[in-house]
Amino acid sequence: MDMSFNEWLPVIFMGVMGLAMLAYVVLDGYDLGVGMLLRSAEDEQKDTMIASIGPFWDANETWLVLGVGILLTCFPLAHGVILGSLYLPVAVMLVGLILRGVAFDFRVKARIEHKAAWNNTFFAGSMIAALSQGWMLGFYILGLDHSPRAYFFAAVIAVCLAAGYCLLGATWLIMKTEGDLQLRAVRWAQRALWVTALGVAIISLITPWVSPRIFDKWFTLPYVVLLIPIPAATATLFWVIGRSLRRLPLRFAQGNEYGASVPFFSAIGIFVLAFYGLSYSLFPYLVVDRITIWQAASAPESLKIILAGALVVLPAIIGYTVFSYRVFSGKARDLTYD
Repeated sequence: MDMSFNEWLPVIFMGVMGLAMLAYVVLDGYDLGVGMLLRSAEDEQKDTMIASIGPFWDANETWLVLGVGILLTCFPLAHGVILGSLYLPVAVMLVGLILRGVAFDFRVKARIEHKAAWNNTFFAGSMIAALSQGWMLGFYILGLDHSPRAYFFAAVIAVCLAAGYCLLGATWLIMKTEGDLQLRAVRWAQRALWVTALGVAIISLITPWVSPRIFDKWFTLPYVVLLIPIPAATATLFWVIGRSLRRLPLRFAQGNEYGASVPFFSAIGIFVLAFYGLSYSLFPYLVVDRITIWQAASAPESLKIILAGALVVLPAIIGYTVFSYRVFSGKARDLTYD
């Protein structure tokens, strides 16, 4: 049955919200990963690591604000249920993001004897934010179920998502740095790769069992055949990253940068495919088997006004993001404020 424009509005805004959250996970994910890797680097390498994310990290968080803003204004019923259940981890995440922001600005101006403390604060803020987001993801997948199994699952996904962010951060550094730091980033990526794979595998196995509806969407004909390319492509990308990480050190030793960007963009592909699979499983529900996007949506009149604003704001954010990444492309150099 054909849907009217008013019925399409919640679908449009769910798509925009999904785009915002995916962009946040990928873009802020790599700079959270760089922050978590900071403690593993030598002191002289830390400025270069911070410089690699310096022009981007603050703007990356714009996508989180956009996604949560759409949830609040376009789907207020779901916003109340989701944020009510996730109030504590959301508060902890915000504490982590605040610590990151303060540490980023203060570490550059701090005296030498205080710089290590601010580096540790940046690391702690990144770790807290990443683990909180992973906890929320695991808890959300199980339908905000307050049970021991949900808490255990959320804890496992918290660790795996943090590893995924470390994979993004390490592969970003492979692309943006040189020398010993670049080689260290290869080793960091190799360690994070298989924990990330474990997380993707666990989510892929558990999600269909959350409800019979999701199970049928994946394992009944013809869907079970049509959806095979998603796990196949994901497995292929993991293989591509692993193969690339084994070959890159030899190329770097020869002064050859060919393929340095392959692990990063392959990791992005994994996150995109995982996000698509999860979105497919959950749609059309915002809270698993409880609240659909149409039940949660604001009045059509309100959504039309918000849509007019989104048509201005979203292209501006995308345009600025593309522009900033183009301007600051190339290898990172140490931060200076001269």
